Amino acid sequence: MEVIRSQKKATSAAASSNGGSTLPLYRSAPTLEVRLEEFERFAVDRLVVLRGISDGLARGKKPDEMEKLVGDLWKANMRHPQALEAINKDIISHFVLRLVYCRSEELRKWFLSMEGTLFRYRFRLENSDVHLALMTELGIPYKVVSQKEFEELRDKLNQVARSVSQPLPTPNGLYKVSFEEVPELVASRKVFIQKGYAYVALNQVVSFVVPHFRSHLSKALVLTNRKWTSMIREQEKDRLTPIVEALATSYQGPDYCQDKEFGEVSLKDIDQVARTSFPLCMQHLFNTLRDDHHLKHGGRMQLGLFLKGVGLKLDDALAFWKAEFSQKVGAERFDKEYAYSIRHNYGKEGKRTDYTPYSCQKIILSTPGVGDHHGCPYRHFSEENLRAALGKMGVSSRALDDVIEKAKSRHYQLACTLTFEALHNSSCDAGINHPNQYFSDSQKILKEKCYVVQYWSNVEMDLNSEHEETYETKEKQCMHQDGCSTRLKIAKLNTAPLSWKLKQ
Repeated sequence: MEVIRSQKKATSAAASSNGGSTLPLYRSAPTLEVRLEEFERFAVDRLVVLRGISDGLARGKKPDEMEKLVGDLWKANMRHPQALEAINKDIISHFVLRLVYCRSEELRKWFLSMEGTLFRYRFRLENSDVHLALMTELGIPYKVVSQKEFEELRDKLNQVARSVSQPLPTPNGLYKVSFEEVPELVASRKVFIQKGYAYVALNQVVSFVVPHFRSHLSKALVLTNRKWTSMIREQEKDRLTPIVEALATSYQGPDYCQDKEFGEVSLKDIDQVARTSFPLCMQHLFNTLRDDHHLKHGGRMQLGLFLKGVGLKLDDALAFWKAEFSQKVGAERFDKEYAYSIRHNYGKEGKRTDYTPYSCQKIILSTPGVGDHHGCPYRHFSEENLRAALGKMGVSSRALDDVIEKAKSRHYQLACTLTFEALHNSSCDAGINHPNQYFSDSQKILKEKCYVVQYWSNVEMDLNSEHEETYETKEKQCMHQDGCSTRLKIAKLNTAPLSWKLKQ
């Protein structure tokens, strides 16, 4: 990366003024020269960190689990062999994502929350000198408690510390701030208050530093949005604007252009795999197409590229869409108005671009209009319609409530992940990030279960009647690919692995 020399000195000086901290406050944009590919790559790396934090929070991870998660994500994505370059990457990536996420209220709210959480856990890793330097730079009024004052309040401080299972703070690690600065600590009764001051231990200062950081960032995002809309977007329309607008919906993972693991999906199998392995967004589009024999452009693109990704060949895709649309618009009109776009999606027309299926992020951020059926049901459905759709899929009432709760909290991908886990009775720790990932993971699970059923169906061995009493009967429940449940009773010899017999 090309960096102006004077900025290197400025960055180094800033680190020194913060007690040697590598945690910037992002108060002003850096004067750095950055190649376009690094401009995008740095932002993508930071976006992986922020999305990982979002997923951890949505899953309800505990503070110690979140601290480890943030540390692992930062180490894996934001480290650099040279310390100065790591700081520059941190600063550049933050300001690039400011441009990306300043453009709407919803984007600003998400970015503010994730950056605030990231700052919180990074701040906790710094030492007391850095804490004080950052507090000073943020303009937070505080006083260090003197030894004399500490001794006078020792008993009361000790009572508060014991009530929250914390050790008594040391004189050098205790600060006085206005109680209005720490509403979170006051509400949870974690600080001693006297004469309008809250006595905050060193391990609690994050509670009033983070709100100041968030307040500054919130104002900065609004100002950045004004600059973006009034000047930057137009000036950089041929260079930066396409990158910035694409980053908000960027997906880092397999493109699922064609299913390489499970091969082709034929027309005769498509209804079966739709029932068992399509995510809700694609099931809704598929069923609407079957019922209405028509989808608007957004729905055709979302479902068509998904079907391409699961392995539906071009000839089969043309036959599938024609069979449905011809019932409403006629075969001749279909050939004239719709067949071209299908061939175009497969890279056979126009620029011959091999288009990839939509990711969850792209689908969530879409804006369906009246009569449209594309988009993310967890975001765009009413609660009543979402409950009905999930019930039709077979989600249990207990799991359904959890899914609805996550959807209400705007954790749409986690809601989809919980749906997947409920239907497949299997965990999905990586989360669902792409409809074709949902399909691929579903097929893996169902094929494994079908293998178990087939394996035990082929086991035929005799049991010795004189040892009949030494067998214990166990049940093993497996799932066929068509979704039907089969109970397999396995008689197992306890005394020696001599024989097995399957009792159906």
